[in-house]
Order: sequence, then C-alpha cells, then structure tokens
Amino acid sequence: MPGMGAVQTWVINLDRAPDRLARVCEQLERLRLPWQRLPAVDARALTPAQRALLDEPAFHRRHGMTPLPGELGCYLSHVEAMRRFLASDAQAALVLEDDIRLHDTLPAVLAALMRCPGRWDVVKLSAVHSGTPVPVADLGDGHALAVMLSKCTAASAYLLNRRAAQAYLRPQGGLLPMTLPFDHAFDRAWLFGLKLRLVTPVPCLHDDVVPSTIGTPASVPDRKFRGLRRWPTHLWRLGNELRRVAYGLGQLLREKLS
Repeated sequence: MPGMGAVQTWVINLDRAPDRLARVCEQLERLRLPWQRLPAVDARALTPAQRALLDEPAFHRRHGMTPLPGELGCYLSHVEAMRRFLASDAQAALVLEDDIRLHDTLPAVLAALMRCPGRWDVVKLSAVHSGTPVPVADLGDGHALAVMLSKCTAASAYLLNRRAAQAYLRPQGGLLPMTLPFDHAFDRAWLFGLKLRLVTPVPCLHDDVVPSTIGTPASVPDRKFRGLRRWPTHLWRLGNELRRVAYGLGQLLREKLS
C-alpha cells in the first residue's frame, strides 16, 4: 500500500515573491512535509508561445470576461507542475499555491488518502463555494472524502495521481489551450474520465492576508462582460452545471456499487 513517501509536494511560487515562499515554507516544515519549489510562470514575461496557449474567444464565451495575463501565468504554472510530477517517480502530487494556509491535520489526511488510492484521481483540499459535498468515506480526524454535486472552485491545494496528470496533459482533449481560469477548468472531471473528490472540511484555506499576484479586475477596465454580450456565458454555464450534477450523481452511484 503506498504511503506518504509516495507523495511529492510542489509549491508554485514567483521568483519575485520570496516572502510568500517563506510563509508557506514555515508551514510545510512545521508539518514535516518534504517539498520542492516550482518557479511560477510570470505574467510580466510571457513569451509569444505561452500567449498562444490561451484561446481568448473561448475564454470570452465561457467565462464572460477578458482574461488577465496573471490567469494565464497561473494556469501554465499548474500545467508545468503536472509535467514535473510525471517526470518524477512519485505516485501522487500535492500541488500548493504559495498563498495557502495548512491545517495541522493535513499530513494525516494525505496519509488516509494514500491508503485508498482507488477511490480518487484528484482531490481538492481547498475550496471556494461549498460544492454540496456528499461524504463517501471517513478519513479520520473529522475529515471525510466527498463527492461534489455543485460548483467548488479553487486550486490552491489539491492532490492528484499519475492517471489524472496524464489525462490533463494529453494533446487532444487536455487542459490546453486555456479556455477558463485553471480552477474552473481542471474540476470538469467528466471531460477527462477522472474521479474528482473533495475533503470536507477542507484542511487547507486561502490566506486572505496574502495579496494576489494574479491581478485585479481594476487592472483591466470593464473586464466583465455585461448585457447581451454575457448571454453566451450564461448558457454555457447552465450546460456545464447540468453536466456537473449528472457527473456527481453518477459518481455517487459508483461509490454505492463499489
């Protein structure tokens, strides 16, 4: 049975943000979790090849906003984390953004997840929105593994296995090109044939004290589309959320039959 030694932790961090790295480093050392720094893709220095990985018309249609350069940098950083994971011999990757707060129960949660590797491909350890979780397994220390029935964004902390990384990186039907912010894209598990789960309550929280390095809406005037221009987004999101519910119900049925 794989144990904690099979998990490699990557911390996504910009070269120009050493203070954020120090903050998360202290937490990881306190929890005795070995880790590696992954230099984040800097939105201030995007190459033409990197910019070409954004499908801006699809982003407009699906997200109803003008994309921020920082969103592309964040997206490509997560993709690079998956590439480095597959180049390693680790069985699972813990991917963290550097504005995360780690609960003391995180090591025990990770160990419990590694004792049931057949029940998940990707596990969210942080969350924005509830996700309407339905617990399907006890992880101990008051945490449970859950199937989600509604939207649960955030990608500041998640665990994934090699199967998930391979699906996300496949040349056709993978995460690239970018058509949504990363946290909206990688949780569409039905597209990738993956078992997506949530730990509830989450053992990792976004640190609101740490300012964002992605950018703010104020940096792009009138970023959010309005009126008739936003209708394609409303329609796309309706279809996406219906698929999410159908996927979640199907996953619950699988859990009951397994």
